[in-house]
Amino acid sequence: MEYRWAEGQYDRLPALAAELVSNQVAVIVASGPPACALAAKSATATIPIVFATGGDPIALGLVASLNRPGGNITGVSLFNVALVPKQLELVSELVPKAGVIAALVNPDNPNTETEVRELEEAARTLRLQILVLRARAEEDLTSAFAAIVQQRAGAVIVSFDSFFSSRRKQVAAVAARNSIPAVSHWREFTEAGGLMSYGTNLVDAYRQMGVYAGKILNGAKPADLPVVRPTKFELVINRKTANALGLTVPPSLLARADEVLE
Repeated sequence: MEYRWAEGQYDRLPALAAELVSNQVAVIVASGPPACALAAKSATATIPIVFATGGDPIALGLVASLNRPGGNITGVSLFNVALVPKQLELVSELVPKAGVIAALVNPDNPNTETEVRELEEAARTLRLQILVLRARAEEDLTSAFAAIVQQRAGAVIVSFDSFFSSRRKQVAAVAARNSIPAVSHWREFTEAGGLMSYGTNLVDAYRQMGVYAGKILNGAKPADLPVVRPTKFELVINRKTANALGLTVPPSLLARADEVLE
């Protein structure tokens, strides 16, 4: 049984999790916002759960520790919130004249406030101003980008959130129409026309979730499976988008890129 994430489903998560439990599924795989895994954990203490989250799974209350998760839940930590300062550093290197950087976040995501704090702290070090714009629905995107243009932000960092990832082509297109450099966590956003991404490889993360689900189906206990932490983060640059924006990618940045899309 599979449920796909859609706009406005946060309130439905407890009911969806309860339905999975009532159907006595063997394993619950909870990818997407942390609220998915939290709803699953609240619904059952016995059915194994495998999650993927961009925030700190300990701080979110998903596991007791990374090496010894405890209980019926384990999964993959994508480290996306922790990567925000590095993303801001890369943006300032790519768009050195930008004094204001926008951050597009979903207020319904439990990671959002932590991510904003990380951004603001990093911005103080780099002497940048952060413009936080919140969007949870289609109509919010239009008003958010209007504010970015009005406030003359030099770039926008798109938060790691299912709402934005499912609309990556739309977000990249709106950013391009407004001549705004857009940066995110996942390479799929850059492939869709975004300027740059820095983060964990999602394909590898989801593959690891499948590996853990398979192990559990073969008798392993979630409590004995340490939370997987990424060992490599990839930097992907879309040079075609950079050219369209009139940006010259510094050679030092190109040399560090894992892939440059032409």
